[in-house]
Amino acid sequence: MIDRRTHLAALVAFAAAVLPARALRALETIMEEDHPQYGLIGQMIAQPGQRGALAAILTEGTDAMPGNFAYIVGEDAENPDALWIVELWADKAAHAASLQLPAVQAAIAKGRSLIAGFGSRAEFKPVAKAGA
Repeated sequence: MIDRRTHLAALVAFAAAVLPARALRALETIMEEDHPQYGLIGQMIAQPGQRGALAAILTEGTDAMPGNFAYIVGEDAENPDALWIVELWADKAAHAASLQLPAVQAAIAKGRSLIAGFGSRAEFKPVAKAGA
């Protein structure tokens, strides 16, 4: 588990690195208007050479998850098999409920064989927009 300061710094750096300015502004709007109460960031390690395929599967069906404000999948800059997943939710219950959705269950089943393991993971309470 990483400390809050390191986590928030990593989240801001990640967002700035992978999001175009338009998407970063949209993320700032979410923070200002929707006030998500639960966040999650985690590293997932794909089987060698399968990172792209796993990333594609992880984003299937993620456009219709009630209570989800942001679901970002990004490639680790140093590990060619690692992905980072950043999520912003209305609350922890909305995240838990999403895991029961048929589309999410299907993506989990489809991607399971491509996952070699997991790295760091942290839960957090979103409190400030990028640049605040």
